[in-house]
Amino acid sequence: MTSLVESSQKKLWLAAIKPPMYSVAIMPILVGSLIAFSETKQFNTIIFLIFLGAAILILAWENLSNDVFDSETGIDKNKTHSVVNLTGNKSLVFWLSNLCLGSGILGILAITGWQQDPTVLELILLCCLLGYTYQGPPFRLGYQGLGEIICFFAFGPLAIAAAYYSQTQSFSITSLAASIIIGITTSIILFCSHFHQAEDDLAAGKRSPIVRLGTAKGSLVLTWSTYSVFLFTVLFVILKIYPVATR
Repeated sequence: MTSLVESSQKKLWLAAIKPPMYSVAIMPILVGSLIAFSETKQFNTIIFLIFLGAAILILAWENLSNDVFDSETGIDKNKTHSVVNLTGNKSLVFWLSNLCLGSGILGILAITGWQQDPTVLELILLCCLLGYTYQGPPFRLGYQGLGEIICFFAFGPLAIAAAYYSQTQSFSITSLAASIIIGITTSIILFCSHFHQAEDDLAAGKRSPIVRLGTAKGSLVLTWSTYSVFLFTVLFVILKIYPVATR
């Protein structure tokens, strides 16, 4: 019996920590940096690793702080894999999230100091601001159904531009095109997360896209959003922004 309880707790903690979710932080940095290498044949491994670690820490801040903000609205009262619910200590989770944010920003500051250029810091601070407006008071834009738009820009154009710039101190049309694909796919991940919690969202007054559209129309939007990734890819190949092999 004890082993079953321990196994259940372990599964809840894994669901709360969301290890696969950190690919959302890794992919923009990886894609932006590799495009920079492809175009310039130069790659600063130290900057890449610092940026990657900082991105993971900043996403950890966003996930933990969102649990805190959601606990304040009551939307997570039935969410057994909320970190706040698992620990029973909202204050601890809040300060842990701030520690992650501070540590992540220190990494970005290190890159800024190395390059003597504030551009990467400015882009990442804008990402953090957008991330806060998603669930943080008084904005809570995610409750108005704007989370996917925020997600698109924060994890697409802004994050990839910052990653590319960290390697080249310039910008690129190719990285911008790639950021559209990454932005859409990341937004799709968030969009899918609403399907199983539509009732709780509605009860808490959260007007998520699935609450607004319903699951049937939401499924249709999901289908066409997925198609758009392939359509954009073909378009960028035709425009010779992507190599033919991208298809």
